[in-house]
Amino acid sequence: MRPSFYSVNEYLKETYGVKMYKLALNGGMTCPNRDGLIDTRGCIFCSAGGSGDFAGGMSGSPCIEEQIEAAKRLISKKYSGSDFIAYFQSFTNTYAKADFLRQLFMPVIKRDDIRILSIATRPDCLDADIISLLDELSRIKPVWIELGLQTIHEKTAKYIRRGYSLNVYDDAMQKLNNIGVKTIVHMIIGLPGETDGMILDTARYIAHSGAWGIKLQLLHVLKGTDLAKDYESGMFETMTQDAYIQLLGEIIENLPKDMVIHRLTGDGAKRLLTAPLWSADKKHVHNSIMQYFKNNNIIQGRKYK
Repeated sequence: MRPSFYSVNEYLKETYGVKMYKLALNGGMTCPNRDGLIDTRGCIFCSAGGSGDFAGGMSGSPCIEEQIEAAKRLISKKYSGSDFIAYFQSFTNTYAKADFLRQLFMPVIKRDDIRILSIATRPDCLDADIISLLDELSRIKPVWIELGLQTIHEKTAKYIRRGYSLNVYDDAMQKLNNIGVKTIVHMIIGLPGETDGMILDTARYIAHSGAWGIKLQLLHVLKGTDLAKDYESGMFETMTQDAYIQLLGEIIENLPKDMVIHRLTGDGAKRLLTAPLWSADKKHVHNSIMQYFKNNNIIQGRKYK
């Protein structure tokens, strides 16, 4: 049996007949890890943009309609299609009352040019009213919920200031699966103190947790974060490209063949990137990953089972 991976582009073409681009949006929310409910410092790796450094909104227009049009213009040189994924990316996009979220999401999901609504959030920000709203929205068009798990290891979770325990994630996954919403789980590869075995344990846990998709993220050290302070003090080293790609291959071997892989490495904004600097050359990294997969018979597509 050859290991294979099912990319999000393949899923979209298979399901909708077209490739789609995401429109990165900012709903104007914050995070319980920043406003004092849990902490005021945010996760240790998170930039001032709240993982939404490529999103619009507070740095541009707070109007979602204007953000959508601006995001379309931004990708117009590489995409001429009319089908898009509305991606609420910055901070925690269910950290508000359900009534506010309904007014935010409903006009977006009803647009003819939006085929999918994708919402990045935390497992501890999904109360009963919000779950009910997500159920309502998903009956109009597909809804994707992205959860930032990052690791299953409590010692690491405490270090990165995630702010919730693993059972909170498990509970959120059950609620989301009960309403048929597709879940995409983020994991970070290369967190300080984690061995390859620990990282593979996280991948296996996600694979059997009910997640539909996964985002595999290289640990980026960004300027201005507490993680950068630890890196600069010599507390840890970031992964080399070869080590990352080899471990990526092992992770894929441990994922179900029908799990949709939404990301293989991720981007750190170049103006903020401290390490690893090799990750700034996105095209080279992607080509290196594809060459490694080819050399090791890791095949893209689900026909190899």
